[in-house]
Amino acid sequence: MAGRHYMTIIREPFCIQQIEAAVDGRQTNPVELRRMIEDKERIYSLTASSWSEGGAIVTLIDQTEAHDAERMRSDFVANVSHELKTPLTALSGMIETLSGAAQNDPEARVRFLEMMAEETERMRRLVADLLSLNRIEDADVVTRRDRIDLCEVIDAARRSLSDSAQSRGVSIILKGCDAPAFLHGDADQLRQVFNNLVENAIKYGEKGGIVTIAISQEKYDPLLRGPAIRAAVSDNGRGIGQEHLARLTERFYRVDRHRSRQIGGTGLGLAIVKHIVRRHRGWLRIASKVGKGSTFTVLLPAG
Repeated sequence: MAGRHYMTIIREPFCIQQIEAAVDGRQTNPVELRRMIEDKERIYSLTASSWSEGGAIVTLIDQTEAHDAERMRSDFVANVSHELKTPLTALSGMIETLSGAAQNDPEARVRFLEMMAEETERMRRLVADLLSLNRIEDADVVTRRDRIDLCEVIDAARRSLSDSAQSRGVSIILKGCDAPAFLHGDADQLRQVFNNLVENAIKYGEKGGIVTIAISQEKYDPLLRGPAIRAAVSDNGRGIGQEHLARLTERFYRVDRHRSRQIGGTGLGLAIVKHIVRRHRGWLRIASKVGKGSTFTVLLPAG
């Protein structure tokens, strides 16, 4: 670009005005410049400063990540507000009814108190998941690196969910744990990963269906460039459309918002899973076909 006039490179009038002002020795202010680079919009802060001999120095600072972080923060606050507003509105309406029309109706009082308990539990789960996600995303929190047997961690998660599975007539089958599957990591965090994945498989799979947890060990995985443990959680539910798969780990993203709320989902479970797996230098892969069920595969470094 050497030797070309700046107007042929930076075409935005408001940017050119700042450069011309700097050339004339006048005071300038930073302006925003947007460019599409490799199918992604990049956002720059452009500053023009006067230079000797009637010239100007133009500085471009990439602000894309800062803008993305601010947008994510704004979206996050809006989503949390929306998620809390629904149960709070329901609770407010039920309290008003109990204080008025249903004040002397024992049957209505029992029914409304049960509904209030459900809405309160929904908020408790949401707050618990928000705190959990905050702890996991905290860069100052160091993930423990104990040597653990992933089979024991997953079996503990399976046993803790046995009542939930039984209530839906679901069988949980654990395969590939004839020998220990050792790795270095945080047992509590990894148990949370498989609690979330198996619980989702139970809730979103078919009643009376089967949830399979298949463990396999590989001497070398090209993705991890070393020995690996692969843990795949599969269900035989209704499956997920391909258009949703890339967004499933986004905070508060739901394929079926109404159904998710009915079964107690907060929309944060898979976001928590993704961050824990990343903290363990692993990968999460999701495969699904409508009418055929889904498989969530966690790939972790063995050791």
